[in-house]
Amino acid sequence: MILVDSSVWIDYFRGVPTPEAELLDDLLGRELVATGDLILLEVLQGFSRDRDFQRARKLMSELEVIDLGGVGLAVQAAKNFRKLRELGVTVRKSIDTLIATRCIESDLELLHSDRDFDAFERHLALRVVARGR
Repeated sequence: MILVDSSVWIDYFRGVPTPEAELLDDLLGRELVATGDLILLEVLQGFSRDRDFQRARKLMSELEVIDLGGVGLAVQAAKNFRKLRELGVTVRKSIDTLIATRCIESDLELLHSDRDFDAFERHLALRVVARGR
């Protein structure tokens, strides 16, 4: 299963032709694509027009929505954040730490275009979707 980060969804809904947004378009309907509850929040809160909000909500509601929180995951995410900080890497957003940790713990691939995830891939074995897929 592939979890898609808000960084990709935002470009997808804006029609920005990034490699990741184009890959998402190709994957939809072909592969098992999921979103997370907090990713859903990040994406939907950005729409100013109700029509766009409803369109995105409908599409994303048809996907599996994964809970990104919980006590156990929060503790593991904090451990991952601290480990990266010990390596000299500071992750800018706690939500990215939760997303990366959920993917690592649940063996999900992540499709993203956010540099905060690079350290998780490099140091903590986060699996990311290959661009040439």
